[in-house]
Order: sequence, then C-alpha cells, then structure tokens
Amino acid sequence: MIRYESLTDEQLVPLSLKDEKSFYCLMKRYDVKILRYIKHITNINQKEAEDILQEILIKVYKNLNGFNPKLSFSSWIYRIAHNEVINNYRKNKSHSKTISSDMGNDDNGLPELIYDTFDIHEKYISKEKTETIRTALAELPDKYREILILRYFEDQSYKEISDILRKPQGTIATLVNRAKLKFKKLAVKYELNG
Repeated sequence: MIRYESLTDEQLVPLSLKDEKSFYCLMKRYDVKILRYIKHITNINQKEAEDILQEILIKVYKNLNGFNPKLSFSSWIYRIAHNEVINNYRKNKSHSKTISSDMGNDDNGLPELIYDTFDIHEKYISKEKTETIRTALAELPDKYREILILRYFEDQSYKEISDILRKPQGTIATLVNRAKLKFKKLAVKYELNG
C-alpha cells in the first residue's frame, strides 16, 4: 500500500495521472495555501475565493500531464493560481485596491518580517497595527503588493517567485527591494515604525 503522505510533490504528479487518491493527497497539500493566496491578492469574499480555487484545481487536473518536472510543483500550481486570479479579475473587472479583510489570522508573519526589515523588534503586533498594515499594503501597486505577498505571506523563494511570475530572479530581487522601500514609506505615513 502506497503512503502518499511520504511522497514528494514531484513523485505524486505521475501517480496522480493514474490514481485519484494521489491527486487528492497532492491537492490537500495546497488547497489551503492557494485559497489564502487568492484572498490575499484579491478583494473577494470566501465563496468567490473558493470558486476560483475550484477552477484552479480543475485546471491543475486537466494540465497535470503538461507539468514540467524541471520546475517545482509548488511554483507550477502558484503560476496557475496567479493566471486564474488575473483571468477572474479581467472577467469581473470589479477589482479594488484593497487587501481582503477576510484574511483572518493567517498572515504568516508578514508584519514581523516587514518590521524586522526596519529593525523594529516587536514580539506582539496588535490587531489595529495589522489592519493598518493591510491598508498600507493595499496602497501599493499590484506588482509590489503581489511580490510582498508571495515572499512574506506565502514564503516563496526568489526562484519560486521567478517561476510563478515568469521573470528573472534578478528582477524578482529588485522588485522585492523596491516593494520593501515603498512599504517603508507607507509605514512612515501610517506611523507603523514607532
């Protein structure tokens, strides 16, 4: 009997082409992460985010035989998610430059990571500051907001972000640095650094 949980993503992909249990195991690894990603970069409610997630999972299943093993599966599925969010945005054109308030408590330490960048050593960030951070992030241009979300909320490496956004790693590094500088200015504006 195969223990799917012990297999890597890349080992599960070829099995998923033949066995739905392995595909289910693979998707269970990513459904919560991808849903969180969708909610972080859009301003949609839970139901709409779940609908987009379903579309992503269907596209993953339909295109699984086209998975390039030279990429990590994580990068590949986030790329599909990225494209589906853009498609949904274009379809609905109801995009708002705000971060979803339905983010919950799954910030994955973005406030702390951003604060560390500014040498601010706070162990506890109040809910008020977290909301202010969300407001500040919402003011960033989409490309910078998404870069910060991928890097700090989704904990993606520069290589993974490069694969997801299809930009060179050097460009990703530049975008991350620019995004942090822009966020630092917003942090001053919103008095987040003191």
